[in-house]
Amino acid sequence: MHTAHTTDIAADIAPDWAAIAVVILGVTAFAVGQGLTYPLISLILESRGVSSSMAGLNASVFALGLASSTLLIGRLTQRIRGDRLIVASLCGVSVCLATFSAFDELWIWFVARFLLGFCTSIIYTVSEAWLNTACPDRLRGRVSGAYSAGMCAGFAAGPLAIPLVGIEDGFAFALTAAYVALVAFASVMLGRYAKTKPEASEAGGLLTFVRMAPVLTLMVVAFGFSDIAAISMIPLYFVERGYSQNFAAFVVTMVALPTALAQPFVGWLLDRLSRPVIAVSGSLIAAVAFLALPLMTSEAALLITISILGAASFSLYTAALTLLGERFRGGLLVSGAAVFALAYAIGSAAGSGSTGLTMDLISVDAGPVFVGLLMLVFTGFFAFNLVRLRAAKR
Repeated sequence: MHTAHTTDIAADIAPDWAAIAVVILGVTAFAVGQGLTYPLISLILESRGVSSSMAGLNASVFALGLASSTLLIGRLTQRIRGDRLIVASLCGVSVCLATFSAFDELWIWFVARFLLGFCTSIIYTVSEAWLNTACPDRLRGRVSGAYSAGMCAGFAAGPLAIPLVGIEDGFAFALTAAYVALVAFASVMLGRYAKTKPEASEAGGLLTFVRMAPVLTLMVVAFGFSDIAAISMIPLYFVERGYSQNFAAFVVTMVALPTALAQPFVGWLLDRLSRPVIAVSGSLIAAVAFLALPLMTSEAALLITISILGAASFSLYTAALTLLGERFRGGLLVSGAAVFALAYAIGSAAGSGSTGLTMDLISVDAGPVFVGLLMLVFTGFFAFNLVRLRAAKR
């Protein structure tokens, strides 16, 4: 079934640099906002005496917003042009952040967090589809690598801003809101020079895409699982093992920063070598790094392992994004990007819940071992599918 969508895709079009710039700028801005708001909201709610379960519920409402806009993406893209939808969503993110700054009522924070998730998902989905539309196949890996690097760098930069701006007076939210609004304005200006536009999603496109590309969908589930397990579990894991809180916090940056630096290189490899083989390799390296964590004792060895783990895990996503653009066109690109957002939400929800439970019920070291073993299962499935496809081509 893929052939109907791959025949015209290898066409060597000129890259639409204005569109690529809008997409990378937009996703980096959103990532800074998300990287800042995730820890910031938790810290503020804790300082106000809000219970952990209520704070957890507030984070779940964000995920609910992500999922609900994914399911509405078909209708939204048919009514509003894709580039305008990105700018409208960036403005929506800015308004939500300003709301956190202006109001203290918890119920308003719940509404704003839901809408933040809703707008965020639209930015992700339409941006990824547009990125692949604007890009020739010969550059697809490198452009996907730059996109992933922007996203990782944004996530890494967000938490670093908290010590500088503090958690009082809502100033951090107001500052981020102004920054995102500025990016929305820049996107409008740059968008005027873009030659391509993201297309509308097809009716029933989500199910069509999952039926046509179950392995790509599963790649993003696996990435979501390992990514959130790394971000949410690793700081806790190091504190439980007796390391200082400062070291545990530094580890989070050591997951994000090398990951951002590695993605352009991963993108270069994706344009040079077999893309499915790189996806399998990334999954395998991430699995081995998770399994190796409990064996490490020196801080230097732990930091190196964490860096490799983050870069390998994220390369799964960069590979999936590149393969999406290689194999699909038009409305199915938007549907595929929406499925990716949903698959990431499912994988991350499962990752944070099950890893924490494993650490509570069995032992601290059981957490990374559990994630590592599961990633080995995913790797085996991806490798088996690759061998099966190659045998079918002969």
